[in-house]
Amino acid sequence: MSNNIPNPFNAPLDGQPRLAVVTTEWNEKITGPLAQSCVETLKARGVDPSDIETFTVPGAVELTFAASQLIETGQFDAVIVFGCVIRGGTPHFDYVCMSVTQGITALNADCDTPVIFGVLTVDNEQQALDRLNKGPECADTALKMIQFAQQVKDM
Repeated sequence: MSNNIPNPFNAPLDGQPRLAVVTTEWNEKITGPLAQSCVETLKARGVDPSDIETFTVPGAVELTFAASQLIETGQFDAVIVFGCVIRGGTPHFDYVCMSVTQGITALNADCDTPVIFGVLTVDNEQQALDRLNKGPECADTALKMIQFAQQVKDM
């Protein structure tokens, strides 16, 4: 394990972390760069590329199902999900945002594997483009949550 992984708990990671990154096909112009920068950050932090699995799903609502299925395999220390929901002229935006937010929140409350929420909910595409820095933030958050889970497990 590389020493450049952030260590907010003053405890090393137990072994090499395995991470899943799930990205929506919808708004791929946004979600693709988010996922790519996340994966690059994980590699820069010392995660072996063979320990990073990437997956795609059609849209944001499907992220909860994908994360749930990946958690059930027991193969991953964290799951990172990326989506982008852009407000339109109908209430569909609100329903999609509520569904994915509640779904990921439920997984985090009920499961032992952290799910990192990288879903942008924005009014327009420019706001999404302005938030492409969230990929690296989600990578670092995943590593910190893996460390937190290990710290609690070792208590």
